[in-house]
Amino acid sequence: MKHKDHYNDQYILELSEKLSNVQPDFNSENFSTELIGNLEEKELFARFDFIVDALEKNLSGDYDETIQTFYQMLGPELEQATGMFSFGWWLWPIGRYVERHGNENWEVSLAFLKELTKRFTGEYAIRPLLREHPQEVMDELIQWSKDENVHVRRLACEGVRIRLPWSEKIDVALEEFDRYAEILTNLKDDPEKFVQKSVGNNLNDLYKEAPEKADFLIEEWRKTPSSKAQEWIIKHGRRNQH
Repeated sequence: MKHKDHYNDQYILELSEKLSNVQPDFNSENFSTELIGNLEEKELFARFDFIVDALEKNLSGDYDETIQTFYQMLGPELEQATGMFSFGWWLWPIGRYVERHGNENWEVSLAFLKELTKRFTGEYAIRPLLREHPQEVMDELIQWSKDENVHVRRLACEGVRIRLPWSEKIDVALEEFDRYAEILTNLKDDPEKFVQKSVGNNLNDLYKEAPEKADFLIEEWRKTPSSKAQEWIIKHGRRNQH
């Protein structure tokens, strides 16, 4: 089953019901009518945008109130590092809504993404916040990189990637390199492969843009005792280097 096929008419009915349960004046009838029968021809992100358009028209209240509605829908946290796309996939359009509107109140959005990422990734939704408020958001991500929750730690890293797949390139890693280096350094010995892969992919992106910065970062790490995790991360980060 392709990702896009999850977001079908049945999904719309279920999402509509979830929204109605937490926001009684949500116009579920209009929402469903607008979307049902109109998703089949669209690709993945076009489906998300079509759903977000309908959410904009049928949710009541301002952005902050909408986020409070979304909080109430989230459901239980994932119990392990895996499972994001098995269990949390239904939340992707919610993340897409925040990606579109997050800078209406970036602090409220950032707090919500910390909870969202415990169920489904917030790596796309956090990028507009990083563009508009790079220093403030990265200061928060430095704290997240020390969080006990594996998904929060991973988002601290994955969201700042220069070349995140399915997303526009951002240069916050280069422009705020000290903060970026602190995030990666906090995670260089992380025990979870899920996080290690993200750190390695960050290094790999950095090698494509500013190899001297990637080498500098690794040299700094080498000044302290290494770990199996760190060696794997460096190898993964250098996988395209010859």
